[in-house]
Amino acid sequence: MSASRREFLETLSLGSAAGLSLGMLGCAQPSGAPAGTSGDGPTLRPLKAAFSNAGLQSTWCELGKKTAELWGQMLNIDITWFDGEFDPEKQRNKIDAIVHRDWDFCCFQAVQIDSLAEPTRRLKERGIPVISMDTLLVDMDKMRETGVWTEVTPDHVNMAEMAVGYLVEKIGGKGKMIHIGGLDGHSGAQGRRQGFENIVKKFPEIEVVGGGVRWCDWKKEKARNTFESLLQQETTPIAGAFFHSDDMALASVPALKGTIHEKMLVAAVDGQKEGLDAVKNGVLAATSVNPVCRIHRTALFLGQFFARNKETMDQAPMEIITPGPLVTLDSPRTLEAMYYLADPTHCIV
Repeated sequence: MSASRREFLETLSLGSAAGLSLGMLGCAQPSGAPAGTSGDGPTLRPLKAAFSNAGLQSTWCELGKKTAELWGQMLNIDITWFDGEFDPEKQRNKIDAIVHRDWDFCCFQAVQIDSLAEPTRRLKERGIPVISMDTLLVDMDKMRETGVWTEVTPDHVNMAEMAVGYLVEKIGGKGKMIHIGGLDGHSGAQGRRQGFENIVKKFPEIEVVGGGVRWCDWKKEKARNTFESLLQQETTPIAGAFFHSDDMALASVPALKGTIHEKMLVAAVDGQKEGLDAVKNGVLAATSVNPVCRIHRTALFLGQFFARNKETMDQAPMEIITPGPLVTLDSPRTLEAMYYLADPTHCIV
């Protein structure tokens, strides 16, 4: 096992164990505060939390919901879910409608940056902590004034650089490539675009079909239609394609069958079960893990710390970066580990 892979798995193992231990320790009542009791000893004071992520039509977001609910049950946190439906206006309306309710904390993944800024300000006025997941609710320099206590996020640029770097290596650093993006107002998608461009600009013999990223709003049908259109306009084989999500990639790959592009290599981001299966079966050349379980679980842990320990905003870190590996057939042990860690019965990564 390489040093970098070993270090990642060791960190992952320590982080998971420490996260669970700290999650439980953080549930202890502040000095002088009475804890609940049962026949088995102290119990955790029940909490109420509001969660929303971009859209449960995404397998990534669906697993995030399962994670929050699984760990919420263990930590005695009653979670109410508000589906963003991949629509900034619909998500905003849902959050606007619940800011008057009594929450111990809220965790939001905004469909689009700034779309939830106003309801977050109203939650701040009521003293309710808001934690941002995966993508910025507002620009980093406006977080605290808006009421965002912390941002739990992967390194979106790095995720793209890993997947695209591997893809470029496999196609020999030259040829045509397709770039299918998520939602242009999503800070994570902006980071993935940057990562793609950081790699591709180093290889002058690579041509991006269509001149740049094609935004498909995380929608599988739109991604496939866009992909098919780009395939049809090219009369010579396209070497590779990078998608901002496994869902969009897997919806589009069947369009290659029977075309001159059948040998195209495809890489994406997310690295959960569907993407892992696709790597194992040779459908995807690579996927970078966007650690959905770790993101949602960390946000949940932080929220219960803030509420149960009566912490203040200035005690919270501005940003927490969650790690995730690149998964390819060249790293079978990482692939095997990810199957276990991301399984819905565990919801660890």
